[in-house]
Amino acid sequence: MRVPMIARFALAGLLLLGGCGEDAGVAELPPPQEITGDAIGHYCGMALDEHPGPKAQIFLTDRKEPIWFSSVRDAFAFTMLPEEPKNVSVIYVNDMGRAKSWDRPEPGTWIDAKKAFFVINSGRQGGMGGAEAVPFGTEADAKAFAAANGGEVVAFAEVPRSYILPGEATPAAPTRAGHSEAGHAHGH
Repeated sequence: MRVPMIARFALAGLLLLGGCGEDAGVAELPPPQEITGDAIGHYCGMALDEHPGPKAQIFLTDRKEPIWFSSVRDAFAFTMLPEEPKNVSVIYVNDMGRAKSWDRPEPGTWIDAKKAFFVINSGRQGGMGGAEAVPFGTEADAKAFAAANGGEVVAFAEVPRSYILPGEATPAAPTRAGHSEAGHAHGH
């Protein structure tokens, strides 16, 4: 049986469009994971449930399991340090506006870090006992926290590198021994 030329083009077009749904070409982001006893902080090497405050998890495009962070500030450092992978697919942080406990943010409080509002320079310390970038799902919650604890509200892209890596030398500044100091100032 001979198929007319126009029918062949129509069939070819349908076959090509068959894979082009709404999500074609857009990888689905992995959902956030809940902290278990196996969740170990990337920099501190300690169990996350041993640290108070908001936590973070980063998924890389070539890895199914998250990389865990005992503080949100450590997750920011991961994205800024040149020696860390750059194939980040999503970063989740605890929404402290929904968390009832500072010490142990409850399951189900994870939000996409790039959509969060962060309070920096507040009086609250993160999981490693240092300054924290405290995440919130709404700007109103972040402003209320800043009013009560001090600090300023910023978006993900506005968190200053100098806040996350305060002792960092100028990028790749050589030391007396000729070694680079960049990336070693974080300390965890």
